[in-house]
Amino acid sequence: MSEFALPLAMAALTMLGIISGYRVALVLAGTAALFILVSDLPVAFFKLIISRIYANVLSNWLFVAIPMFIFMGLILEKSGVAERSLKGAQRALGGSPAGMGISVLVVGLLLAASSGVVGASVVLLALLALPRMQEAGFDTPTSAGLIAASGTMAILVPPSVMLIVLGDQLQTSVPAMFAGAIGPGLLLVALYGAYVLRRARKLPRQAAAQDGRGGIAALLVDVAPLLVLIICVLGSIIGGLATPTEASGLGAFGAVIVTLIYRRFSIAMLMDAARDTVTTTSMVALVIIGATCFAAVFRGVGGDEMIQSGLGQFGTSPWVVMGVIMASIFLLGFFLDWLEITLILIPIFAPVIAALDFGNGLVGEDLMIWFGILVAVNLQTSFLTPPFGFALFYVRGAVGDRVSTGQIYRGVLPFIGLQLLAMGLLMALPAIVIGF
Repeated sequence: MSEFALPLAMAALTMLGIISGYRVALVLAGTAALFILVSDLPVAFFKLIISRIYANVLSNWLFVAIPMFIFMGLILEKSGVAERSLKGAQRALGGSPAGMGISVLVVGLLLAASSGVVGASVVLLALLALPRMQEAGFDTPTSAGLIAASGTMAILVPPSVMLIVLGDQLQTSVPAMFAGAIGPGLLLVALYGAYVLRRARKLPRQAAAQDGRGGIAALLVDVAPLLVLIICVLGSIIGGLATPTEASGLGAFGAVIVTLIYRRFSIAMLMDAARDTVTTTSMVALVIIGATCFAAVFRGVGGDEMIQSGLGQFGTSPWVVMGVIMASIFLLGFFLDWLEITLILIPIFAPVIAALDFGNGLVGEDLMIWFGILVAVNLQTSFLTPPFGFALFYVRGAVGDRVSTGQIYRGVLPFIGLQLLAMGLLMALPAIVIGF
């Protein structure tokens, strides 16, 4: 273990810094700088890191899509268009407890596909849907769990910021990653929907107090424009008509057009969305830069050899190695954000997976896309797992004392189980991802 003393110390110091509450980007970059000085790496390694930051981050045109998709989601949220879609779906489907639960799930899917930002989706659903689900008869834990789980689909359903970063790290086509995520996204919706219907069967019929009249009109007027925007953006990417960067600009422009259609556009709203976009994008960029520094130094002191040696202790069976990797990502998700896990570990795990034969006929880019989607579904659970699941904080912050932390934790447990079930199904049936 002596040859791995530096990477172990580096990992331990980083975890300690993050748990202590310091900014993740600064912890990653600072740890990297410190271990250049205490290791036998030459000081010239600083120049290598600077060139890598410029090549992989600052001049990477693919990352231009991130602020554009964030801006698209914020425009729809701050203008009230997303809220209007939720209420329209509730009017169309909310004539029963089951309809109310499914409407929350459907609108969560639409919000996920229109923004790619978990925070916006979860907060909006919590504010609007929690009271209505409780009125329909759902208990508080189930309501909070469905809202949190529906909102986290924004990290998986395209156009997802996570898929853009994963595609870059795995050296795979982002449109192919988007296409591969559609089947798993629908699978999760089906599993969530089955659970909601099962819970709704136990509710008394008199709990359904929503008026379902005007459902078709509500869908056409309130939901259709948002749906058309999503189809245009995703269709242009998957169909090869536009790159993700070009489609992100189309989505941002289309979101503004939708606000004009609904007469919700204002300069103040536009500037507010722009400011929040800059803030969120800056946070993401800083973490990417910090993680780039950390990954370079971690590899320099032997971190990748340490991880590969650790994986080798479990034997050479491809499925055992895959299981260990997935278990590691799941456990790290309790403490780390998806971005740090993606940027630090995926470049190390990817070559290991690429060299394995799982007996399912997947090779080359198809194998990497399958692995990337498995990682994405796995990392989606990190938003729901305590103590640092961000979706749990978003729900708690949005509804205040109306829901306790314990109720939120109990509510998300079944959905974490469903996500793990989905991951198992994707392992056994790769056609859901690749679409043979």
